[in-house]
Amino acid sequence: MQFPVRQRRLIANPKTELYVHFLQFYGQPPLENISLSEFETFAVDRLKLLKTVENSGVSQVKGSEPYQKKLDKEFSNLNFPNKPDIKEEDKDGPNEYEKRRKDHISHFILRLAYCQTEDLRRWFIQQEVDLFRHRFNRLTSVQKSSFLKHNNLHYETVGLVEKTALTDKLVQSSYAGSGSKVDTQDYYKVPFQDALDLVRNRKAYLKAGYVYIPQQDIVITVLNDFRTQLSKALALTARSLPTVLSDERLQPLLSHLSHAYVGQDYSIQKNMGKISLEQIDPLSGKSFPLCMRGLHQALRENHHLRHGGRMQYGLFLKGIGLTLEQALQFWRSEFTKGKVDMDKFDKQYAYSIRHNFGKEGKRTDYTPYSCLKVILSNAPSQGDHHGCPFRHSDAELLKQKLQSYKVSPSGIAQILDLVKGMHYQLACQKYFELTHNIEDSGFSLNHPNQYFLESQRVLGGGGKEAKAEPPQRAPDVAAKPPLDPPALAEMAEDLDAYFQDG
Repeated sequence: MQFPVRQRRLIANPKTELYVHFLQFYGQPPLENISLSEFETFAVDRLKLLKTVENSGVSQVKGSEPYQKKLDKEFSNLNFPNKPDIKEEDKDGPNEYEKRRKDHISHFILRLAYCQTEDLRRWFIQQEVDLFRHRFNRLTSVQKSSFLKHNNLHYETVGLVEKTALTDKLVQSSYAGSGSKVDTQDYYKVPFQDALDLVRNRKAYLKAGYVYIPQQDIVITVLNDFRTQLSKALALTARSLPTVLSDERLQPLLSHLSHAYVGQDYSIQKNMGKISLEQIDPLSGKSFPLCMRGLHQALRENHHLRHGGRMQYGLFLKGIGLTLEQALQFWRSEFTKGKVDMDKFDKQYAYSIRHNFGKEGKRTDYTPYSCLKVILSNAPSQGDHHGCPFRHSDAELLKQKLQSYKVSPSGIAQILDLVKGMHYQLACQKYFELTHNIEDSGFSLNHPNQYFLESQRVLGGGGKEAKAEPPQRAPDVAAKPPLDPPALAEMAEDLDAYFQDG
């Protein structure tokens, strides 16, 4: 993979001059060639890091000790730089230059993946800003000054005479504590429009259109510059994206990254057959995430689900342990209670169920949908029940549903606040904690089947420890009836979805 060629700057020693600081403003794109394997590895690792930044920022107070520890651990696990004063001889594994190189390249790869829509850009900017803040706050005063100078962030330093004259006002406005603290730290004069957060919260002295900011608070202004530059860069990247996507090697990688799930693969079923059909109803009320609980309820009430709902719920049931025979029996039993007779079910619906289990078509073992796929896939329309209730439901309807499930008013308020902030997976995790009467779930929710397994763990086993139901051989497994035209249309719809799944 070759990044766009730009004029190279002569570098005497790349390992000491290319990445002078562990913290970067990402002003210049990388110029070197990298392999497709490295391209994908770097991108996935940075995506994991940004997911951790998002989860930590909501579950802990930003800047708190638990928040810092969680991010530091992820930096170490994924080999990203996080220690500005680290010594070369003290490290194991990749050296500091390699970590900073990875940080630089991976940022620009995700720019390509997350510039495609407004929602993706907004998410990417927020996580990168939070990541930048965490790293900047780890710098010493000398390192901060060096970083500002290196990135041409020329904030005017307040002179000694002016600072002395304004000591009382600086103490009162910036909570410096005493005149001696004002004397020992630098202050910067910044146009007020570049420090609106400080002005709004009355945390800085404002005079003649300038805000006087102590070095300990300059991060706010630096973050505004970083956010502005990154926003403009993403807009420019989006314009050139069609040219990049014309490369058939990159198009599938970049399309996948923006919807990538980086957690456990639920295609391997260690508990296949350990969930009985009789357990599904009680399990749906205590161990299903809200999306699957809603699908189950809709199926029981209407005795039918449209294509999107069948795919989402059917693969989830497969993931919690239903065998092919059980799945056929389950769907046949429910559909034939409605307007679908036995013959129509066998001709029109049984094929897609067998397809889910890799028994038809290209015989792929399809995996249950991750939270990201449920959230970002096609939104439900009138008559549909698939999707994510936290993402796709009206706030009032979501509130009513949560009330019907006996969630407390304070809990509903917490969930709706997370939904308002577009933290849909965290809203589901809060729902988990409220319905399981625990304060901290202890995991980052990324998958409906993960929700189920964690629920069973908290509740003490439930379905996983249940006695296996003896497999029942369904007639259509042995002899498949011919497909009529409606069944062919249904098959085409299913196959289209499968090919989109990749």
